[in-house]
Order: sequence, then structure tokens, then C-alpha cells
Amino acid sequence: MNSIAFIFTQAPHGSSAGREALDAVLATSALSDDVALFFIGDGVLQLTAGQQPEKILARNYIATFGVLPLYDVSQCYLCAASLAERGLSADAPRVLNAEVLSSDALRERLAQFDRLLTF
Repeated sequence: MNSIAFIFTQAPHGSSAGREALDAVLATSALSDDVALFFIGDGVLQLTAGQQPEKILARNYIATFGVLPLYDVSQCYLCAASLAERGLSADAPRVLNAEVLSSDALRERLAQFDRLLTF
């Protein structure tokens, strides 16, 4: 079975990309044992704790990240440079445990996957 990496590049709630990526992750996890999530660029904002999307009349799909361990999705990675560019701490609370990697380490990890899906 192919290993699949999902790359989140969009901020939450500004478009449907994050929600669609999460739906794809949940569907794919039923078919593959080797699924990983990568958060790059504005995608690092997806895991920010304490979001209040209801204030902008958006659906709160962020809580769904919390069920990923039940689907055996445990490989989650955040780009350290993207966090720094957005003034976010690597130690900040998040809705999902994720390993913070340097850009080089992130590229090396991505190269280990057969398929890359970018949202």
C-alpha cells in the first residue's frame, strides 16, 4: 500500500481547503496504514488551539483533528520556519500533537512518502 502525505498550506476558515483535506485524511486512513499530515505556510494555523470560528459564522471543523489518533493517524509535522514567520511558538498549545521540524528535516520526511496531496 502506498504511503500518503497530506500537506496543509491554507489558513483555516478562509476557504474550504482545510476542511476538505481533513475529510480526505479521514477517508484515506481507512484504506492506508501509512498516512501523515504536514502543516506548512499558513497551514500551521490549522492546529491553533482556542479558535472561535462561530464568531465569523464558520463551521468548527478544527475539533475533528482531535479524533485522528482514533484513525491511527499519528504522524503530524509542523514547519518550524512557518511557525516563526507567523510569530507562533513551537511550544504553543495545539489541538493535535505535532512534531516541529526544520525545513530541511521536513523535506526529508516528505521524500519518504509515495504520494503527496496538497490542500
